[in-house]
Amino acid sequence: MTDTLYNFDNCPDRTGYGSLKWDKYKDKNILPLWVADMDFVSAPEIIAGLQKRLDHQIFGYTVPFEAPVQAVLDYLERAHGYPAKAHWLNFLPGLVPAINLCCHAFTELGDSVMTATPVYPPFLSAPDYAKRELIKVPLCLNPDDQWTLDFEAMEAAVKPSTKIFVLCSPHNPVGRVYTRDELLKVGEFCVRHDLILISDEIHCDLVFDTSKKHIVTSTLSEEIAARTVTLMAPSKTYNLPGLACAFSVIEDTKLRLQFQKSIRGIITEVNCFGYAGCEAAYNLGEPWRQQLLTYLRGNYELLYKFINEELSGITFRPMESTYLAWFDVKELGLENPIQFFEDNGVGLTDGGPFGGQQHVRLNFGCPRSRLIEGLEKMQTALENR
Repeated sequence: MTDTLYNFDNCPDRTGYGSLKWDKYKDKNILPLWVADMDFVSAPEIIAGLQKRLDHQIFGYTVPFEAPVQAVLDYLERAHGYPAKAHWLNFLPGLVPAINLCCHAFTELGDSVMTATPVYPPFLSAPDYAKRELIKVPLCLNPDDQWTLDFEAMEAAVKPSTKIFVLCSPHNPVGRVYTRDELLKVGEFCVRHDLILISDEIHCDLVFDTSKKHIVTSTLSEEIAARTVTLMAPSKTYNLPGLACAFSVIEDTKLRLQFQKSIRGIITEVNCFGYAGCEAAYNLGEPWRQQLLTYLRGNYELLYKFINEELSGITFRPMESTYLAWFDVKELGLENPIQFFEDNGVGLTDGGPFGGQQHVRLNFGCPRSRLIEGLEKMQTALENR
């Protein structure tokens, strides 16, 4: 570990650099608390790794090589107890293309893909782009008032044509860290119905609830691992989406070859800086990540208290992971919640594309002062309407 104290309280001006998050509201007095992009300066260890690659001064085509591959393998073993092998990995420029490729690689026209909603919108659009049927099964609440998978509804909805179940673990946008029992039920469901399990685990290192631990789906059993495509990336944890580096882990040879065949001629190689950032993040980024989790935990506690004590009409259930808060705003009676909050200076994410009408998502991966500013704007807006 390190004695270094990282600063999460300040963020440089991000305008003028093509930031998706900030340029959406360019020249508008709207605070962006929407897309999954944190307003924190990258870990200095990652910046140093990128600088080292920059100093090489040649930026040619780059293929997976020993240093980043070993960094990923060491990380999987160290962080998740997953002894993966190098030939199981496929590096990709992002997980969204991977989800889309899976729909082509493992299904045919006439087949269907199942997922649980609300969920990250590309889970819902990928089957449509591939002209496959989408089966949406809403999450339900367990006896502890936590979101969970509705296994009875999944059994009722699955069809002979269903070939894939797409899992988000931890679950974006509700912030659940699924238990071993829940994940085993998912795996057993897929085994029982002969489904390929696409497990998007990009938020796996953002578990801020110290009583919870992420479990990699492929570690549950050999039988489950043999039908699982695990998708991961350092991008969400270390805020590196602009470097475009992700990877799949596919143990089964047949599935891996099918997936690799679907990539040919469509997906480009990861660029040299993506590999450099990935290597530095996994080899040297753990002290920064631990302090990030402490900071996010503080932001979450502030947010949860404020929403539940100061903003009546918004339902916010407890979270265990991610920096993306899911609010039910039906009781506010707003015709267009996103427009209402934008008109009052706060940019949130519309829950509709996730499958959650009358819901909004708020990104609290930002300096605490910025979060407080956004919450106070929301409070003023609701008091004055």
